[in-house]
Amino acid sequence: MEPILLRVDEAARLLGIGRTRVYDLIRLDLLQSVKVFGARRIPRTAIDAYVESLIDKAA
Repeated sequence: MEPILLRVDEAARLLGIGRTRVYDLIRLDLLQSVKVFGARRIPRTAIDAYVESLIDKAA
């Protein structure tokens, strides 16, 4: 089963970018994230939504 919430390094790996860039996307409100007991997590659906927004911008 695929995890629902990803760690920043897992999200970075999926997107093919670095951890710092993931934090930049979060800070710029381009990638949704949540805090779970102080740890930053990215919902899998947020990764999909971000990729869709990139595709929409490219069209």
